[in-house]
Amino acid sequence: MSAPAADEAGTARGTGAASGAARAHNLANLAYRSVSDMIRHRRLRGGDVIVEVKLAETLGISRTPMREALQRLEGEGLVHKGDGRNYVVRRVDLGEYLQSLHLRLLIEPEAAVRALGHIPRKRLVAVHREILELMSATAYHTDAHWESDDNLHGTIIEHCRNAVMGRVLSDLRTTTRLFEIDQLKDRLVPDSTEHLRIVEALQAEDPEETRLAVASHVQSLIDFARRTL
Repeated sequence: MSAPAADEAGTARGTGAASGAARAHNLANLAYRSVSDMIRHRRLRGGDVIVEVKLAETLGISRTPMREALQRLEGEGLVHKGDGRNYVVRRVDLGEYLQSLHLRLLIEPEAAVRALGHIPRKRLVAVHREILELMSATAYHTDAHWESDDNLHGTIIEHCRNAVMGRVLSDLRTTTRLFEIDQLKDRLVPDSTEHLRIVEALQAEDPEETRLAVASHVQSLIDFARRTL
């Protein structure tokens, strides 16, 4: 084989390998998003066993990308290894939920104050608009509620300028999100009203009001859980 031909063959092999790696990565991401959505929408509930082979067949993928996705979810605290080889969706009971909220009550107001002046104005405007749209919607959508909640609290975490604090808050939010609240719809109005107060305090760059607004919101979640669950 001539040198040019060998070079072309090597390039083709390299291109093929890169394409294969990209496809595998895309499949793993697909599996991750699919299982994450199943947990988020309670199609997979706390304590449910994830049968890797069956789920991979359902999604039309092989076990390798499914395994990669489950390992990623394990790292995020959404699933854990069960007694056998299968993964299990993490179960969060009322006690752990309340303990996580109490810890958020101590940390999140400080994180919000630290974020003051560091969140882009456009981001706050977008979050504010999203909350108003959620409140004015004619029908309730769980996805929209979760997304609005994630966007506000995620913005605070992203801009709190303390990586350790951000990781702790992210882990705590994973725990609280895994707790199964049947009355989630009943939280739409209080959540949205409290979120608006937080956003407006952030926009005003008012430390005292920001701290109070975040603390009041988390305390509201605690009171709601104690009253209704």
